[in-house]
Amino acid sequence: MSAQSSGQTALTSARAIAWARRRAALAGFWREYRTQRTGLVGLAFLLMVIALALATPWVTDAGGLDPTKVHGGRLDAPSLAYPLGTDELGRSVLLLTLWGARVSLLVGVTATLLAIVIGSLVGILAGHFGGWTSWVLMRLADWFIVVPTLVLAMVLLLVLGSNLFTIIVVIGVASWAGTARLIRAQTLAVEGRPYLERARALGAGHWHQMSRHVLPNVMPLVLASTTLQVASAILLESTLSFLGLGDPNQISWGTMLHRAYEAGAVSYGAWWYLLPPGLGILVVVLCFTLCGRAMESVVNPRLRGGGR
Repeated sequence: MSAQSSGQTALTSARAIAWARRRAALAGFWREYRTQRTGLVGLAFLLMVIALALATPWVTDAGGLDPTKVHGGRLDAPSLAYPLGTDELGRSVLLLTLWGARVSLLVGVTATLLAIVIGSLVGILAGHFGGWTSWVLMRLADWFIVVPTLVLAMVLLLVLGSNLFTIIVVIGVASWAGTARLIRAQTLAVEGRPYLERARALGAGHWHQMSRHVLPNVMPLVLASTTLQVASAILLESTLSFLGLGDPNQISWGTMLHRAYEAGAVSYGAWWYLLPPGLGILVVVLCFTLCGRAMESVVNPRLRGGGR
């Protein structure tokens, strides 16, 4: 009984030490991140956009999205009633922009998470096992890299149909290859470290090696890659929606630009219909890029000072 109690105490102590190290690592990461001024600016603006998107259902009336319940005119200029004017159906462009932010961010983040999961899994497997496993996985990644992402996404959407779920899956499937190569290179560097050799000598299995030793050491690189990937996913979703391959039942910044183009907003001079979604895409992509570059500088000491 005492031996069992001693074993539980040792296990609890080991877990406490592990969590303490993780908290210390996070604190050190945040301390270094705060030195990246552009990263802080991007994070501040990004948090504001996310807060607005999350608060939209509580601060706006979703009924304003229904064309049968609006009272505005076609492409009315900005006014007190409609600060950003109206669209071709008389709906408030401000309301559309706020609700469009939710869909654009949702697609960008979830598609990126899917791409990161696939890319990290493929990269770690290729780097850990090597040999034929690495050759097959990397040739598959090379194929996805060679094929233009936009063209591949368009073909897949034409085959599978355009709805929110398929758009997320298509963007994730089309975007994982670069992450896989990055993670494989980092995994190869980790594989040669002494603590992993000791784990093998002590009889640790492949799953233990990859989950307990490889993954924690490549995770900072995964997080930095994730932040940069979100910007690309949002741009890809906006491009697909602008080309008419977005979900017709959802409002995103890309679908707003598509509908503005079809409604003749350019020839009509309705800048208020084109500018808000365009600026929204620009600001969010820039914020994610600034955050990603700052995180990359923290993870890679050779880049520190470049984001200040």
